[in-house]
Amino acid sequence: MELAHSLLLNEEACSQLGEVQKAEFLFDWLRYLDKLLLATSRSDVRERQKTLVEQLLSLLNSSPGPPTRKLLAKNLGILYSIGDTFSVYEAIDKCNDLIRSKDDSPSYLPTKLAAVVCLGSLYKKLGRILGNTFSDTVGNILKAMKSAESQGRYEIMLSLQNILNGLGAAATSCHRDVYKAARSCLTDRSMAVRCAAAKCLLELQHEAVFMWTTDLDSVATLCFKSFEGSNYDVRIAVSKLLGTVLAKAIISKRLGTASRQSIRRVSLEEVLELLGTGFLRGSSGFLRASGDMLKGTSSVSRDVRVGVTQAYVVFVSTLGGAWLEKNFAAFLSHVLSLVSQSHPKATQTQIDAVCGRRCVSFILRATIGGLLGEKAQIAAAKDICQAIWKLKKVVDAVMSDGNLETRLGSADVAAGQHMLVCALQELGNLIHSLGTTAAPLLQDSSAGILDSVISVSTHPSVSVRLAAAWCLRCVAVALPSYLTPLLDRCLERLTVLKSSPEAVTGFSFAVAALLGAVKHCPLGIPHGKGKIIMTLAEDLLCSAAQNSRLSAQRTQAGWLLIAALMTLGPAVASHHLARVLLLWKCVFPVSPKDLETEKSRGDSFTWQVTLEGRAGALCAVKSFVSHCGDLLTEEVLQRLLPPLPCAVDLLTRLSSIVKTYGSPLKTPSVVYRQRLYELLILLPPETYEGNLCAILKELAADLTAPDMQVAAFTFLLPPLCHQDDLLILSPLLQETDHRFIEEQLLLGSGIACGSLEYDPYSIYEKDVDGDSVPKPLPPTLSVISSAVKLFGVVCARVGEAQRLLILEQLLDSVKHTKGARQQVVQLHVVSSVSSFLKYVAGAKGSLGPEEMRRPALALVMGALESSSPLLRCAAAEAWARLAQVVDDAAFTAALAQVSFDKLKSARDVVTRTGHSLALGTLHRYLGGISSSQHLNSCVGILYTLSQDSTSPDVQTWALHSLSLVIDSAGPLYYVHVEPTLSLIIMLLLNVPPTHAEVHQSLGRCLNALITTLGPELQGNSTSVSTLRTSCLLGCAVMQDNPDCLVQAQAISCLQQLHMFAPRHVNLSSLVSCLCVNLCSPYLLLRRAVLACLRQLVQREAAEVSEHAVMLAKDSREELTPDANIREVGLEGALLALLDKETDQRLCRDIKETLNHMLTSMAVDKLSFWLKLCKDVLAASADFTAVTCVDAMQEEEGDKGDDASVLTMRNDDRSRPFTNPRWATRVFAAECVCRIINQCGNAHSAHFDLALAQEMRKRDSRNDFLVLHLADLIRMAFMAATDHSDQLRLSGLETLLVVIRRFATIPEPEFPGHVILEQYQANVGAALRPAFTSETPPDVTAKACQVCSAWIASGVVSDLNDLRRVHQLLVSSLTKIQAGKEALSHLYNESASTMEILAVLKAWAEVYIIAVERHKNCRQPLKTTTCSEESVRNGSCSSDGLLDLVHTDLGTLSRLWLAALQDFALLTLPSEFASQLPVDGGAFYTAETSENAKLHYSNSWALILHATALWLTSTGFVVADPDEGASNLSRPVTPTSMCQGSSSGATVKSPEDVYTDRFHLILGISVEFLCSLRSDATMESITACLHALQALLDVPWPRSKIGSDQDLGIELLNVLHRVILTRESPSIQLASLEVVRQIICAAQEHVKEKRRSAEVDDGAAEKETLPEFGEGKDTGGLVPGKSLVFATLELCVCILVRQLPELNPKLTGSPGVKARKPQMLSEDGSRLVSAALVILAELPAVCSPEGSISILPTLLYLTIGVLRETAVRLPGAHLSSTVAASLQALKGILSSPMARAEKSHAAWTDLLRSALMTVLDFWDPDGTHRELDEVSLLTALTVFILSTSPEVTTVPCLQKRCIDRFKAALEIEDPMVQIKTYQLLLSVFQYPNPAVSYPYIYSLVSSVVGKLQEIDKRKPEDAAELQVFQEGIKVLEALVAVAEEQHRSQLVACLLPILISFLLDENALGSATSIMRNLHDFALQNLMQIGPQYSSVFKSVMASSPALKARLEAAIKGNQESIRVRTPTPKHPQNPGRNSSIQLKTNFL
Repeated sequence: MELAHSLLLNEEACSQLGEVQKAEFLFDWLRYLDKLLLATSRSDVRERQKTLVEQLLSLLNSSPGPPTRKLLAKNLGILYSIGDTFSVYEAIDKCNDLIRSKDDSPSYLPTKLAAVVCLGSLYKKLGRILGNTFSDTVGNILKAMKSAESQGRYEIMLSLQNILNGLGAAATSCHRDVYKAARSCLTDRSMAVRCAAAKCLLELQHEAVFMWTTDLDSVATLCFKSFEGSNYDVRIAVSKLLGTVLAKAIISKRLGTASRQSIRRVSLEEVLELLGTGFLRGSSGFLRASGDMLKGTSSVSRDVRVGVTQAYVVFVSTLGGAWLEKNFAAFLSHVLSLVSQSHPKATQTQIDAVCGRRCVSFILRATIGGLLGEKAQIAAAKDICQAIWKLKKVVDAVMSDGNLETRLGSADVAAGQHMLVCALQELGNLIHSLGTTAAPLLQDSSAGILDSVISVSTHPSVSVRLAAAWCLRCVAVALPSYLTPLLDRCLERLTVLKSSPEAVTGFSFAVAALLGAVKHCPLGIPHGKGKIIMTLAEDLLCSAAQNSRLSAQRTQAGWLLIAALMTLGPAVASHHLARVLLLWKCVFPVSPKDLETEKSRGDSFTWQVTLEGRAGALCAVKSFVSHCGDLLTEEVLQRLLPPLPCAVDLLTRLSSIVKTYGSPLKTPSVVYRQRLYELLILLPPETYEGNLCAILKELAADLTAPDMQVAAFTFLLPPLCHQDDLLILSPLLQETDHRFIEEQLLLGSGIACGSLEYDPYSIYEKDVDGDSVPKPLPPTLSVISSAVKLFGVVCARVGEAQRLLILEQLLDSVKHTKGARQQVVQLHVVSSVSSFLKYVAGAKGSLGPEEMRRPALALVMGALESSSPLLRCAAAEAWARLAQVVDDAAFTAALAQVSFDKLKSARDVVTRTGHSLALGTLHRYLGGISSSQHLNSCVGILYTLSQDSTSPDVQTWALHSLSLVIDSAGPLYYVHVEPTLSLIIMLLLNVPPTHAEVHQSLGRCLNALITTLGPELQGNSTSVSTLRTSCLLGCAVMQDNPDCLVQAQAISCLQQLHMFAPRHVNLSSLVSCLCVNLCSPYLLLRRAVLACLRQLVQREAAEVSEHAVMLAKDSREELTPDANIREVGLEGALLALLDKETDQRLCRDIKETLNHMLTSMAVDKLSFWLKLCKDVLAASADFTAVTCVDAMQEEEGDKGDDASVLTMRNDDRSRPFTNPRWATRVFAAECVCRIINQCGNAHSAHFDLALAQEMRKRDSRNDFLVLHLADLIRMAFMAATDHSDQLRLSGLETLLVVIRRFATIPEPEFPGHVILEQYQANVGAALRPAFTSETPPDVTAKACQVCSAWIASGVVSDLNDLRRVHQLLVSSLTKIQAGKEALSHLYNESASTMEILAVLKAWAEVYIIAVERHKNCRQPLKTTTCSEESVRNGSCSSDGLLDLVHTDLGTLSRLWLAALQDFALLTLPSEFASQLPVDGGAFYTAETSENAKLHYSNSWALILHATALWLTSTGFVVADPDEGASNLSRPVTPTSMCQGSSSGATVKSPEDVYTDRFHLILGISVEFLCSLRSDATMESITACLHALQALLDVPWPRSKIGSDQDLGIELLNVLHRVILTRESPSIQLASLEVVRQIICAAQEHVKEKRRSAEVDDGAAEKETLPEFGEGKDTGGLVPGKSLVFATLELCVCILVRQLPELNPKLTGSPGVKARKPQMLSEDGSRLVSAALVILAELPAVCSPEGSISILPTLLYLTIGVLRETAVRLPGAHLSSTVAASLQALKGILSSPMARAEKSHAAWTDLLRSALMTVLDFWDPDGTHRELDEVSLLTALTVFILSTSPEVTTVPCLQKRCIDRFKAALEIEDPMVQIKTYQLLLSVFQYPNPAVSYPYIYSLVSSVVGKLQEIDKRKPEDAAELQVFQEGIKVLEALVAVAEEQHRSQLVACLLPILISFLLDENALGSATSIMRNLHDFALQNLMQIGPQYSSVFKSVMASSPALKARLEAAIKGNQESIRVRTPTPKHPQNPGRNSSIQLKTNFL
């Protein structure tokens, strides 16, 4: 293929190839040339032009295939438009000659077609240059058309379209000729030709004025004719033509073309009249239609009506939203009149009426829903409402007529009904789509929307009453706050108007519909409503018999209400279950005998009522079973089942009852059947085991009933076929945007589309398609559908003999019926057998014995050769299922053989299509049918069939089947890949484009092949690259195909290729293809585009985005009018598409794509993304003023005057988004939150203003989030103050995220302030509306969360500013104080629980923060005296916040305790349910407890923490002033739970109250912590641990825990578990803090006991004192009973997890080498330190014996930590863990137990061993070589100073210690020396001479020697200076410690050393700073020593005159220098330092 990539065709290479390869080669060359010509310079092209033209024209004769001729023509056009044009006339002549040729053979046809295509392309490209030749060309083409076949006519039409496009107005002379030709083609028998003709005419109307003036009527009539017998594509093309022409007629009138006065003006009325004629009379002319009308036969064919409907939509869309807004009233009245009584034919039958209404609804939905913004939609809703009032008045006038006969017979009532239904449904849809933004519409009393809807609920027509109910349901879903009031209003009307039959049904429908809406409203309805409805339903059922006029209506209404009530789910249903079951039991006779007597009594009417009642009861039970599955326990099932046998019994007698009482019972009996079948399908088959045979017989009778006339193929079969197989059938089965109206064509003419009046019970069901009205089919159809489903279940359950019998019976019934009825019976029978096989296969069952196979096979086989393609499809599926169920290889092989034989012999299309699909399905369900030989023969046959060009159908089915085979064969198929691929390419290049379905199947095959090859496509071998090139070539051919579904296939193939071999797919061309089709009118193509985009952006979002923008900038013509990529990028185009799109799946894909793009690009294109979101959010400014509040004008800002809004709207006309819907705005707000989170993971400058500004200065392209803070706040503000509640929630969430992320960022320009401070007015203004009374609870709850976050963030320090937000919280606190009673009755009680808890949680958060700040503020005051001002500010704000909270703390604490008490009750296990309070808790009701649990679990943790803090602050000592009075604050204990509130008399003592509270908090915490679920949040765990910490901060709770050892152990075990299961360091640290507090509590308890024992037994001897503390006298610690043991376990767990080497098992094993010591992470160090602190506290909790047991462990762990973490740090610092271990060591060593007489000896031994261990760390064999000497020396010093002398004075130990110090003094590192001196100082000063003297004797000489060395060497840096200073300090200390007689010698040593460092005045000036410091230090010390030991001093001075002279000189020089430097004392710190040393010395 590489050879094809050249400018000229490589003819030599081409001639050597075979036929298929040659075609591939040529196509590839043309593709390459297409790209190359545009990139080549003009001169190069002109040089080679002659040769190129010859090559291209010579290709015309090589009979090129369709894609090749298209490319060839395109290249010719480009070539001439770039190069010279003088030879173009020869090319045109050549083409014309080819067309004129008389050769009519099929082989010459491609050449003629290619010539036609070339002409089109040349004229399109060169246009007017060729002006003078065009009339000959057009004449020639039109002449050729007369004799052309369909392909020729198709290409000629498209070619003419191109010619017209190129020539524009220049072609006027032949417009009429073209028009004539296109007219005939528009009604051509080939659909593709019709489409082409429509495109040609669409091009023509641009210039041909007559089309939309004089010939307008004939164009319209022509289009109507064209719709007859059309397919979907034709309807799209022709409706586009018709709509555009009519719109043009109106637009041209507006343009007022002055030059052409003669033009006939067309008014809007005329245009609508024209369209209306088409809709009502179809294509027949007026005269013929009127004749038919007289005969009463005419009914417009459905396809014309659907086509005209689409034309209406195109017409309005072309004129645009603004036009529709202006002319809406006229348009609405016209559209509604289409189903009015003035055209009786349109609504002659129920079927016609339903279809007509569908069309009208579609027109209204597509125009109002698609073109108008929210504001205009509200205006439209008002217009619709006006229309409803008008129609209502007509009905009222008729109904008030006294004469009953005229009243009911009146035509007027019927007249308005269909108009009303359409108006009500559209009103419902409108409000549903507006959501809560429709609030102003409903509040507008002048419109009276609700009144109008409710007033038509009593309309005489059932369909109107149902439509009104549906409309109310839409209102309730859109505006949940209206749900309860509407329900009340309808219930009230239902009760009052109980005697009017219309009112009973109308309002019961409304109530049922509203109950159906509850599941869409998360806030629900009050629980009590269920009881009212149940009572009312019972009342209706009981009173039904009282009045025969109302019996049927009341019965229906009663059961309907019960059925609807069940949809509220188990929580509600459980309360009414008993009554429902009782009613259910009563509705059926008890025994068969009663049924007999019933049958003989009664008449037609009573039977009607009875069947209505029983069907209703079945429906109610069905509703119960499907919505309350949790309640279906064994016991309930037992009560549910008894009436079932009787219901089945009645089923068997129905036919005889109908015979007896006649036709009025026909429909009720069918409905009864259907209800029973539906219920049985839902119930487990075991429940009706006894009735299986009876049911089966009835089903068989139903399926083969003689009175079924119409075969509803498209209704029954699709669920039984495989989704993929439906693609080869009518495109109608595929999803399209017009599905709503196209469905009626699908069902066939005799069948009605679904409509609500066929099954009123569906009004409360959740509809499948989102917001559209439920569309149940007529009962006669739906009963068959239910029967088919049930047959599958029952037939699989009956005995085998019975099953065989039934199958035989069905087979006979098919054989014995004749004619049209046979098809109906066959359809039903095959459906049911298929359903049976599907059920058995799904249940992994088997068919049974062999004789079963014959009838099953015969049935399926017959259907495989049926004339209905859908039936063949279902039969093929059943065929494979049969093989799957029999599961026998021989049988499968035999089935395959049957198909092989049939395919070889049969010549008819039906057999060949059916059996080819059968082979494919066999492969699908049974894999590669085991043997490769089967695969070979199967592939061979399908190859042959797929090349049968005489029948496109056979090709389509065979190729589809081949794709199934490829898919299922997997790797086995590799051998066939190459031949299959070349077959696919050959067909793609040769099959005419008119056979789109063949191309679609080819696409599926190619897709399957690519999947089979998979990742191997990445390979580089020649064979793989050839395959890959072929795949890409195939995709290219399909991309050029005119059919949208083929293009969708191409895109999904490229998507697969991109997944497996991304490098080889040209991303830019793929992206351009995607962008072009982004707004395609075909849903499936849009879906394919987005599925592909979604995949691409996961890998390379940035590239995709760039390519899209590049493409938009390069493309000459605008991409698609809707996608404005040039301005807003691909992302903006997707957002705009999301706003328009209605398909759920597509919307989901768009959102995912945008999310992926945002994740990978938002940080880099920050401004772009934020601007997009801002544009979307700001575009909603037509409701709310977008003037964002400035900090200056806080209060007024809210009101934002209208003028500002208007100016904004006008300025921003160029906005990319006009009126986005609320859902899009919600998505934009969510995107803002995502962007903030993405930035959180990126550069830190995003949240650091100073850094961001600095980086922005460095490079202006840098962009950071913090620079956009104003925009973020503005967007959050706009969203939070919108009309839409969802948007308000998103806005508040955004605000919350902004506050949390930006609260701490300082404002660089104003130090001490944060950047959010300037936005406090905006935050306040955004929050305020959420606290108004009409705000829904979920918004208020969210706003509370934001309030608390804002207050807690500390942004605002000024109390007055804080008060604004604080006031909002205070107001909500006031609102909730009344508990659950006071809150709104609009929603479910759990909603008020949610609101109350949100308020309490918010307050808790504020209180916690206030207390923390108060603490933090008081701590610094103790330690330092910081500057006055900061203290003042700090303390003021922190205390101030606490003061703010303090005023409400009394109330809050009471409510918090009540909430905790509720939570404790709700978390009790289910076995305590009986003990719970009957009427619920403080804030929840018993019935809604399940829903309430969720809200409690969200908020209890912070409330717990706050309560604990409050109790701590009171210190558990003040009782509440209103303790006895208030019920809320009385903690519920098991005793007070059972007594009601009357037990208020028994007031508890404060001690009991506190004990209860203590246990409440402790209980909740332990319960939560001991069973942490995986979804427990960090926040909850931390809050819980902090609560425990706060609790244990106070003595009283500590004494409780200390005195109750089991409680302490329990807590420790729980904490141990928390530490094991949660990795987070903060949680582990918090847990350790609680452990420390527990140990402190235990210590306090032990001390207290010891103290009191000493006081009591003061007189007795000390020996008799009992031992307190753990371990008693034995020292044994029992696991599980010992606090100390539990603590040790926990600490070991922490230590070993951080330092695994501490585990003796690990280090003891032989393979483990000792490791180097290591530094832990900061968190690790903290944890280890905390654990060591706890360990050091443990001996104090033990008795002496106990302490002996634990001491080895403590020492091992402490010294172990020292060993593992003693890392050498620079500056000889100790690591934090070493410091902690030394601290712990000191704590352990100085424990009183070391000196207690019972434990003294044992301790001494153990401590010596420990010291020995430490000394061994210096062992010579080098395992611990790396340890830090300073750490170890410090450890030695701790031992020496903290233990009793007998531990360390053992000679061997003492000697080793001294050696260590000696060695340390020899180390070169000055820092080590400094530390060593410091340690020695403390040892020398030790008061006990027995300890210190040996060290002094051994080490003094070394010290002095060292100092003298320094004296010789002179120190060079600060470190050496410090060494010297420390050494001197040691000597000075010695002087102080020494006995009198030795002191003089020491001083004599010291003085010369000091004096040697003195400088005289000359030297002082030139000395370095180090030497000067040394001089100062020496001089000061001398000044001190002199007076202290004056005698010695004097004697030394006397004996050494040199020293004396030096000293004097130095003093003199010092005084000189002081005189010079007096003004600035340079070293103020020195005297300070010395004085502190002095203190220390004196102290020792």
